[in-house]
Amino acid sequence: MHLEKLSLLNYKNILDLELNFSPKINCFIGNNGMGKTNLLDAVYYLSFCKSYFSVSDQQNINHNEQFMVLEGTYRRKELNELVYCGVKRGQKKNFKRNKKEYKKLSEHIGLLPIVMVSPADASLITDGSEERRRYMDSVISQYDRKYLEDLIRYNRVLQQRNKLLKDFASGSRFDEDTLSIWDEQMISLGTSIYGKRKDFLNKLMPVFQEYYQMISLGNETVNLDYKSLLHDNSLRDLLINARWKDQVTQYTTVGIHKDDLELTLGGYPIKKMGSQGQQKTYLIALKLAQFDFIKQIAGFNPILLLDDIFDKLDSQRVEQIVKLVSEDRFGQIFISDTNRDHLNEILSGMEQEYQLFVIDKGAIVS
Repeated sequence: MHLEKLSLLNYKNILDLELNFSPKINCFIGNNGMGKTNLLDAVYYLSFCKSYFSVSDQQNINHNEQFMVLEGTYRRKELNELVYCGVKRGQKKNFKRNKKEYKKLSEHIGLLPIVMVSPADASLITDGSEERRRYMDSVISQYDRKYLEDLIRYNRVLQQRNKLLKDFASGSRFDEDTLSIWDEQMISLGTSIYGKRKDFLNKLMPVFQEYYQMISLGNETVNLDYKSLLHDNSLRDLLINARWKDQVTQYTTVGIHKDDLELTLGGYPIKKMGSQGQQKTYLIALKLAQFDFIKQIAGFNPILLLDDIFDKLDSQRVEQIVKLVSEDRFGQIFISDTNRDHLNEILSGMEQEYQLFVIDKGAIVS
Protein backbone atom coordinates (compact mmCIF):
# COMPACT_ATOMS: atom_id res chain seq x y z
CA MET A 1 0.00 0.00 0.00
CA HIS A 2 1.18 3.54 -0.69
CA LEU A 3 -0.08 7.11 -0.92
CA GLU A 4 0.16 8.40 -4.50
CA LYS A 5 -1.16 11.95 -4.11
CA LEU A 6 -2.02 14.26 -1.22
CA SER A 7 -4.02 17.51 -1.42
CA LEU A 8 -4.22 19.97 1.48
CA LEU A 9 -6.30 23.11 1.86
CA ASN A 10 -6.04 25.34 4.95
CA TYR A 11 -4.45 22.57 7.05
CA LYS A 12 -2.55 24.36 9.82
CA ASN A 13 0.08 26.53 8.06
CA ILE A 14 -0.39 24.83 4.68
CA LEU A 15 -2.89 26.87 2.66
CA ASP A 16 -3.01 25.08 -0.69
CA LEU A 17 -0.73 22.24 -1.68
CA GLU A 18 -0.86 19.15 -3.90
CA LEU A 19 1.96 16.59 -3.89
CA ASN A 20 2.70 13.39 -5.79
CA PHE A 21 4.79 10.85 -3.92
CA SER A 22 7.22 8.04 -4.57
CA PRO A 23 5.94 4.61 -3.48
CA LYS A 24 9.24 4.22 -1.60
CA ILE A 25 11.03 7.14 0.11
CA ASN A 26 9.74 10.70 0.52
CA CYS A 27 11.82 13.27 2.41
CA PHE A 28 10.80 16.69 3.71
CA ILE A 29 13.61 19.09 4.60
CA GLY A 30 13.25 22.53 6.17
CA ASN A 31 13.69 24.59 9.30
CA ASN A 32 11.51 24.18 12.36
CA GLY A 33 7.99 25.54 12.05
CA MET A 34 7.92 25.48 8.25
CA GLY A 35 5.33 22.70 7.90
CA LYS A 36 7.26 19.41 7.63
CA THR A 37 5.51 17.82 10.58
CA ASN A 38 2.13 19.16 9.41
CA LEU A 39 2.53 17.25 6.14
CA LEU A 40 3.23 14.01 7.99
CA ASP A 41 0.34 14.74 10.32
CA ALA A 42 -2.00 15.16 7.34
CA VAL A 43 -1.02 11.68 6.13
CA TYR A 44 -1.69 10.34 9.62
CA TYR A 45 -5.04 12.16 9.75
CA LEU A 46 -6.33 10.42 6.63
CA SER A 47 -5.68 7.04 8.27
CA PHE A 48 -6.94 7.74 11.79
CA CYS A 49 -9.58 10.45 11.18
CA LYS A 50 -7.71 12.71 13.58
CA SER A 51 -4.43 14.54 14.08
CA TYR A 52 -1.51 12.88 15.83
CA PHE A 53 -0.99 16.06 17.83
CA SER A 54 -4.19 18.14 18.11
CA VAL A 55 -7.06 17.01 20.32
CA SER A 56 -9.60 19.27 18.60
CA ASP A 57 -10.25 19.17 14.85
CA GLN A 58 -10.81 22.93 14.95
CA GLN A 59 -7.14 23.42 15.89
CA ASN A 60 -6.10 21.92 12.55
CA ILE A 61 -7.86 24.63 10.51
CA ASN A 62 -5.62 27.54 9.54
CA HIS A 63 -6.45 30.30 12.02
CA ASN A 64 -7.41 32.71 9.22
CA GLU A 65 -9.81 30.30 7.54
CA GLN A 66 -13.20 28.71 8.26
CA PHE A 67 -12.61 25.21 6.89
CA MET A 68 -9.96 22.66 5.90
CA VAL A 69 -9.82 19.84 3.37
CA LEU A 70 -7.54 16.81 3.08
CA GLU A 71 -7.66 14.34 0.22
CA GLY A 72 -5.45 11.35 -0.46
CA THR A 73 -5.24 8.93 -3.40
CA TYR A 74 -3.90 5.52 -2.38
CA ARG A 75 -2.94 2.28 -4.07
CA ARG A 76 -4.04 -0.57 -1.80
CA LYS A 77 -4.10 -4.25 -2.76
CA GLU A 78 -3.95 -3.30 -6.47
CA LEU A 79 -6.99 -1.03 -6.09
CA ASN A 80 -7.29 2.76 -5.95
CA GLU A 81 -8.70 4.33 -2.80
CA LEU A 82 -9.76 7.98 -2.57
CA VAL A 83 -10.08 9.31 0.99
CA TYR A 84 -11.54 12.75 1.71
CA CYS A 85 -11.90 14.76 4.89
CA GLY A 86 -13.55 18.15 5.26
CA VAL A 87 -13.96 20.14 8.47
CA LYS A 88 -15.84 23.43 8.93
CA ARG A 89 -15.61 25.47 12.09
CA GLY A 90 -18.30 24.49 14.55
CA GLN A 91 -19.43 21.53 12.48
CA LYS A 92 -18.89 17.78 12.48
CA LYS A 93 -16.11 16.48 10.23
CA ASN A 94 -17.05 14.86 6.92
CA PHE A 95 -15.09 11.71 6.05
CA LYS A 96 -15.51 9.82 2.76
CA ARG A 97 -14.05 6.74 1.11
CA ASN A 98 -14.40 6.71 -2.68
CA LYS A 99 -16.96 9.55 -2.41
CA LYS A 100 -19.17 7.58 0.02
CA GLU A 101 -19.52 9.11 3.48
CA TYR A 102 -18.86 6.92 6.51
CA LYS A 103 -21.73 6.39 8.94
CA LYS A 104 -19.21 5.79 11.72
CA LEU A 105 -15.59 6.93 11.65
CA SER A 106 -14.57 3.68 13.38
CA GLU A 107 -15.36 1.90 10.09
CA HIS A 108 -12.36 3.64 8.50
CA ILE A 109 -9.76 2.72 11.13
CA GLY A 110 -7.49 -0.03 9.86
CA LEU A 111 -8.15 0.51 6.15
CA LEU A 112 -4.87 2.44 5.70
CA PRO A 113 -2.50 1.19 8.43
CA ILE A 114 0.17 3.63 9.45
CA VAL A 115 2.97 3.94 12.01
CA MET A 116 4.22 7.34 13.16
CA VAL A 117 7.48 7.99 15.01
CA SER A 118 7.63 11.50 16.47
CA PRO A 119 9.30 13.49 19.27
CA ALA A 120 5.79 13.66 20.76
CA ASP A 121 6.11 9.94 21.52
CA ALA A 122 8.18 10.91 24.56
CA SER A 123 4.84 11.26 26.36
CA LEU A 124 4.70 7.44 26.45
CA ILE A 125 7.61 7.59 28.87
CA THR A 126 7.09 10.89 30.67
CA ASP A 127 3.30 11.10 31.02
CA GLY A 128 0.70 9.06 32.90
CA SER A 129 -0.79 5.64 32.21
CA GLU A 130 -3.49 7.07 29.93
CA GLU A 131 -0.87 7.72 27.23
CA ARG A 132 0.36 4.12 27.36
CA ARG A 133 -3.17 2.69 27.23
CA ARG A 134 -3.87 4.95 24.25
CA TYR A 135 -0.80 3.50 22.54
CA MET A 136 -2.04 -0.07 22.99
CA ASP A 137 -5.54 0.85 21.86
CA SER A 138 -4.40 2.72 18.75
CA VAL A 139 -2.31 -0.22 17.54
CA ILE A 140 -4.82 -2.98 18.21
CA SER A 141 -7.67 -0.93 16.73
CA GLN A 142 -5.85 -0.82 13.38
CA TYR A 143 -6.27 -4.55 12.84
CA ASP A 144 -9.18 -5.52 15.13
CA ARG A 145 -12.38 -3.56 14.51
CA LYS A 146 -14.28 -5.43 17.22
CA TYR A 147 -11.65 -4.33 19.74
CA LEU A 148 -12.28 -0.70 18.82
CA GLU A 149 -16.06 -1.17 19.07
CA ASP A 150 -15.70 -2.92 22.44
CA LEU A 151 -13.42 -0.15 23.70
CA ILE A 152 -15.91 2.55 22.69
CA ARG A 153 -18.73 0.64 24.40
CA TYR A 154 -16.62 -0.01 27.51
CA ASN A 155 -15.88 3.71 27.91
CA ARG A 156 -19.58 4.53 27.57
CA VAL A 157 -20.50 1.93 30.17
CA LEU A 158 -17.77 3.27 32.46
CA GLN A 159 -19.21 6.80 32.16
CA GLN A 160 -22.69 5.54 33.01
CA ARG A 161 -21.44 3.53 35.97
CA ASN A 162 -19.51 6.54 37.31
CA LYS A 163 -22.59 8.73 36.89
CA LEU A 164 -24.65 6.21 38.83
CA LEU A 165 -22.10 6.19 41.67
CA LYS A 166 -22.27 9.99 41.85
CA ASP A 167 -26.08 9.83 41.90
CA PHE A 168 -25.93 7.43 44.84
CA ALA A 169 -23.60 9.81 46.69
CA SER A 170 -25.82 12.83 46.05
CA GLY A 171 -28.71 11.29 47.96
CA SER A 172 -30.22 8.66 45.71
CA ARG A 173 -30.83 5.25 47.24
CA PHE A 174 -28.04 2.75 46.54
CA ASP A 175 -29.43 0.29 44.02
CA GLU A 176 -27.25 -2.78 43.71
CA ASP A 177 -29.37 -4.30 40.95
CA THR A 178 -28.97 -1.26 38.69
CA LEU A 179 -25.22 -1.15 39.35
CA SER A 180 -24.97 -4.85 38.51
CA ILE A 181 -26.45 -4.20 35.06
CA TRP A 182 -23.50 -1.94 34.22
CA ASP A 183 -21.09 -4.34 35.92
CA GLU A 184 -22.12 -7.22 33.65
CA GLN A 185 -21.45 -5.13 30.56
CA MET A 186 -18.08 -3.98 31.92
CA ILE A 187 -17.10 -7.57 32.73
CA SER A 188 -17.87 -8.85 29.24
CA LEU A 189 -16.23 -5.98 27.39
CA GLY A 190 -13.30 -5.48 29.77
CA THR A 191 -12.34 -9.15 29.83
CA SER A 192 -12.25 -9.28 26.05
CA ILE A 193 -10.17 -6.08 25.82
CA TYR A 194 -7.73 -7.38 28.45
CA GLY A 195 -7.19 -10.65 26.58
CA LYS A 196 -6.40 -8.85 23.32
CA ARG A 197 -4.03 -6.41 25.00
CA LYS A 198 -2.17 -9.28 26.63
CA ASP A 199 -1.90 -11.24 23.38
CA PHE A 200 -0.68 -8.14 21.50
CA LEU A 201 2.07 -7.37 24.00
CA ASN A 202 3.24 -11.00 24.20
CA LYS A 203 3.76 -10.98 20.43
CA LEU A 204 5.23 -7.47 20.27
CA MET A 205 7.83 -7.96 23.01
CA PRO A 206 10.44 -10.16 21.25
CA VAL A 207 10.34 -8.06 18.06
CA PHE A 208 10.70 -4.85 20.08
CA GLN A 209 13.70 -6.25 21.97
CA GLU A 210 15.29 -7.36 18.69
CA TYR A 211 15.00 -3.88 17.18
CA TYR A 212 16.42 -2.26 20.30
CA GLN A 213 19.38 -4.65 20.22
CA MET A 214 20.02 -3.75 16.56
CA ILE A 215 20.02 0.00 17.18
CA SER A 216 22.04 -0.14 20.43
CA LEU A 217 24.39 -2.84 19.05
CA GLY A 218 23.41 -5.15 21.90
CA ASN A 219 24.79 -2.91 24.62
CA GLU A 220 21.55 -2.59 26.62
CA THR A 221 18.52 -4.67 27.61
CA VAL A 222 14.96 -3.39 27.64
CA ASN A 223 11.59 -4.71 28.70
CA LEU A 224 7.92 -3.82 28.33
CA ASP A 225 5.61 -5.20 31.04
CA TYR A 226 1.83 -5.14 30.89
CA LYS A 227 0.42 -4.16 34.29
CA SER A 228 -3.19 -5.15 34.96
CA LEU A 229 -5.14 -6.28 38.00
CA LEU A 230 -6.79 -8.81 35.71
CA HIS A 231 -3.59 -10.87 35.67
CA ASP A 232 -4.50 -12.32 39.06
CA ASN A 233 -8.23 -11.67 39.42
CA SER A 234 -11.39 -11.81 37.35
CA LEU A 235 -12.98 -8.45 36.61
CA ARG A 236 -16.12 -9.71 38.33
CA ASP A 237 -14.25 -10.32 41.60
CA LEU A 238 -12.43 -6.99 41.30
CA LEU A 239 -15.69 -5.06 40.91
CA ILE A 240 -17.36 -6.88 43.80
CA ASN A 241 -14.41 -6.33 46.13
CA ALA A 242 -14.12 -2.64 45.15
CA ARG A 243 -17.82 -1.85 45.48
CA TRP A 244 -17.54 -0.06 48.82
CA LYS A 245 -14.46 1.88 47.71
CA ASP A 246 -16.24 2.88 44.47
CA GLN A 247 -19.17 4.25 46.47
CA VAL A 248 -16.85 6.36 48.63
CA THR A 249 -14.72 7.70 45.75
CA GLN A 250 -17.76 8.02 43.41
CA TYR A 251 -15.95 6.46 40.46
CA THR A 252 -14.91 3.02 39.23
CA THR A 253 -11.53 2.21 40.75
CA VAL A 254 -10.84 -1.12 38.98
CA GLY A 255 -10.96 -2.29 35.38
CA ILE A 256 -8.98 -2.20 32.16
CA HIS A 257 -9.12 1.62 32.25
CA LYS A 258 -6.50 1.34 35.01
CA ASP A 259 -4.05 -0.82 33.02
CA ASP A 260 -0.52 0.42 32.38
CA LEU A 261 2.77 -0.45 30.70
CA GLU A 262 6.05 -0.52 32.62
CA LEU A 263 8.95 0.59 30.40
CA THR A 264 12.34 -0.52 31.70
CA LEU A 265 16.01 -0.30 30.74
CA GLY A 266 18.34 -2.73 32.46
CA GLY A 267 15.56 -3.59 34.89
CA TYR A 268 14.94 0.02 35.96
CA PRO A 269 12.29 2.54 34.84
CA ILE A 270 13.59 4.17 31.68
CA LYS A 271 11.88 7.42 32.72
CA LYS A 272 14.33 7.73 35.61
CA MET A 273 17.43 5.89 34.37
CA GLY A 274 17.49 6.36 30.61
CA SER A 275 19.33 9.15 28.81
CA GLN A 276 17.50 11.12 26.13
CA GLY A 277 19.20 9.00 23.47
CA GLN A 278 18.24 5.75 25.21
CA GLN A 279 14.66 6.88 25.62
CA LYS A 280 14.43 7.83 21.96
CA THR A 281 15.97 4.50 20.93
CA TYR A 282 13.38 2.73 23.08
CA LEU A 283 10.50 4.53 21.36
CA ILE A 284 11.86 4.02 17.85
CA ALA A 285 12.36 0.29 18.48
CA LEU A 286 8.82 0.08 19.88
CA LYS A 287 7.33 1.73 16.79
CA LEU A 288 9.35 -0.41 14.37
CA ALA A 289 8.14 -3.51 16.19
CA GLN A 290 4.62 -2.16 15.88
CA PHE A 291 5.23 -1.81 12.12
CA ASP A 292 6.24 -5.48 11.81
CA PHE A 293 3.26 -6.59 13.90
CA ILE A 294 0.69 -4.71 11.79
CA LYS A 295 2.39 -5.78 8.56
CA GLN A 296 2.08 -9.44 9.52
CA ILE A 297 -1.63 -9.13 10.27
CA ALA A 298 -2.58 -6.81 7.38
CA GLY A 299 -0.59 -8.75 4.81
CA PHE A 300 1.02 -5.61 3.41
CA ASN A 301 3.33 -2.81 4.55
CA PRO A 302 1.83 0.04 6.57
CA ILE A 303 3.02 3.55 5.71
CA LEU A 304 5.90 4.60 7.98
CA LEU A 305 6.19 8.25 9.10
CA LEU A 306 9.52 9.30 10.64
CA ASP A 307 9.38 12.82 12.07
CA ASP A 308 12.72 14.28 13.19
CA ILE A 309 13.88 10.93 14.59
CA PHE A 310 17.64 11.56 14.56
CA ASP A 311 17.74 14.38 17.12
CA LYS A 312 19.43 13.45 20.44
CA LEU A 313 20.91 10.23 19.01
CA ASP A 314 24.66 9.59 18.79
CA SER A 315 26.24 8.88 15.40
CA GLN A 316 26.36 5.13 16.05
CA ARG A 317 22.61 4.87 16.64
CA VAL A 318 21.86 7.12 13.68
CA GLU A 319 23.96 4.83 11.50
CA GLN A 320 22.05 1.74 12.69
CA ILE A 321 18.68 3.38 12.04
CA VAL A 322 19.81 4.47 8.57
CA LYS A 323 20.75 0.85 7.82
CA LEU A 324 17.34 -0.37 9.00
CA VAL A 325 15.40 2.21 7.01
CA SER A 326 17.47 1.40 3.92
CA GLU A 327 16.36 -2.23 3.95
CA ASP A 328 13.56 -3.65 1.82
CA ARG A 329 11.49 -4.70 4.85
CA PHE A 330 9.63 -1.37 4.74
CA GLY A 331 7.32 -0.02 2.06
CA GLN A 332 6.52 3.66 1.65
CA ILE A 333 8.37 5.91 4.10
CA PHE A 334 7.99 9.63 4.82
CA ILE A 335 10.92 11.28 6.61
CA SER A 336 11.23 14.84 7.91
CA ASP A 337 14.41 16.45 9.20
CA THR A 338 16.09 19.84 9.58
CA ASN A 339 19.50 18.31 8.88
CA ARG A 340 20.07 17.56 5.22
CA ASP A 341 23.15 15.47 6.05
CA HIS A 342 20.94 12.80 7.65
CA LEU A 343 18.73 12.59 4.59
CA ASN A 344 21.68 12.60 2.21
CA GLU A 345 23.19 9.72 4.17
CA ILE A 346 19.99 7.71 3.85
CA LEU A 347 19.47 8.46 0.18
CA SER A 348 23.11 7.89 -0.85
CA GLY A 349 23.01 4.37 0.55
CA MET A 350 19.80 3.40 -1.21
CA GLU A 351 19.06 2.17 -4.66
CA GLN A 352 15.35 2.76 -4.15
CA GLU A 353 13.24 5.45 -5.77
CA TYR A 354 12.81 8.62 -3.72
CA GLN A 355 11.41 12.16 -3.71
CA LEU A 356 12.95 15.10 -1.84
CA PHE A 357 10.84 18.13 -0.94
CA VAL A 358 12.16 21.38 0.53
CA ILE A 359 9.43 23.17 2.49
CA ASP A 360 9.33 26.79 3.60
CA LYS A 361 6.39 28.52 5.33
CA GLY A 362 3.92 25.83 4.32
CA ALA A 363 4.95 25.73 0.66
CA ILE A 364 7.26 23.52 -1.40
CA VAL A 365 10.17 25.60 -2.73
CA SER A 366 12.10 22.86 -4.52
